[in-house]
Amino acid sequence: MADPENNCGVRVTRLAKKRAMEAIGSQLQLANKKRVVLGELSNNAGPLENPKVGSDRLQKSKCRSKKVKRAVIPATMAVKEDETVVEKIDYALIDPQMCEAYVSDIYEYLHNMEVRNNATSSLLMEVKRRPMVDYIEKVQKDVSVNMRGVLVDWLVEVAEEYRLLPDTLYLTISYIDRFLSANVLNRQRLQLLGVSSMLIASKYEEISPPHTEDFCYITDNTFTKQEVVKMEADVLKTLKFEMGNPTVRTFLRRFTRIVQEDYDTPNLQLEFLSYYLAELSLLDYICIKFLPSMVAASVTFLSRFILEPMSHPWNFALEKLSGYKPSDLKECVQILNDLHSSKRAGNLVAIREKYNQHKFKCVSGLSSPPVIPSSFFDDIKEQ
Repeated sequence: MADPENNCGVRVTRLAKKRAMEAIGSQLQLANKKRVVLGELSNNAGPLENPKVGSDRLQKSKCRSKKVKRAVIPATMAVKEDETVVEKIDYALIDPQMCEAYVSDIYEYLHNMEVRNNATSSLLMEVKRRPMVDYIEKVQKDVSVNMRGVLVDWLVEVAEEYRLLPDTLYLTISYIDRFLSANVLNRQRLQLLGVSSMLIASKYEEISPPHTEDFCYITDNTFTKQEVVKMEADVLKTLKFEMGNPTVRTFLRRFTRIVQEDYDTPNLQLEFLSYYLAELSLLDYICIKFLPSMVAASVTFLSRFILEPMSHPWNFALEKLSGYKPSDLKECVQILNDLHSSKRAGNLVAIREKYNQHKFKCVSGLSSPPVIPSSFFDDIKEQ
């Protein structure tokens, strides 16, 4: 007579083996999936065409750490005095990684870092972290505004292809603008600057950044590994190895979190729409003149207006947190609204296609009223 315990052990072992084989099969299926990479960057103002099918090596070598899901903390019973009161616990108050105790000091420091005013000696070290607002007119001779837009549009696709973090993309564009503010560059080397800057940003932000050869490959091997490394060194030297600087995404995280407090459950559509508008701002050269915190505040303003056009998109809490009144945001909001309605950079479609996916709730397909009421830009009073 067979031992039931042994039979049970056999069943468990077989089940475990079956699950292991299924997992291995799914991994092999992913490894055999072909990636799509981009062709060379055109010097014309139109979007890039004819993407090439790429190698499987990057797919096999890429190893992304899964983002830990935010824990759901159930409502707990408060201390019972006269009556029982049920209250919700704010996750940020008990999670040390949220830096709740000194988050205000952190963002105050980040805001000081982005300020271009060099009137005080304490800010002199931070001014160079910002690009010139008119470097194409004053410094560049062979690079145009349209070429910059095409490069940014292409880099958005590269970031998607290699599954890079959003912060990597924002830092990449920041490095490009800062480098071009100090160095005259030939248009044939603009794409080289783009991939070298993204390589640096990947090393700064990513857990497992792509290799130098990967960035050579995605340019259809237009540039050699030695050329990429040489440009990487030139960028680092120009930026004096000061790689960390606040971006639009940096401030948008905090603004989005504050806005979400108005909802019982997280409004993912609002969050994705904010990210979409923020990335659109990267396309427009004129947005360089606005501080990242102002662009983030304007993105928050416009996102709320698009989703709820009959409600005032700003309030005193946001004004106090961001430091901007509605009147301060008017110009930037209108430029972002033109980008959203394709009145500006309408031929650059990478970001629009990216956010037209279901995982982003197709927010790029949302439309907004053609005119933002002027009353929304009037200063608000504390209630």
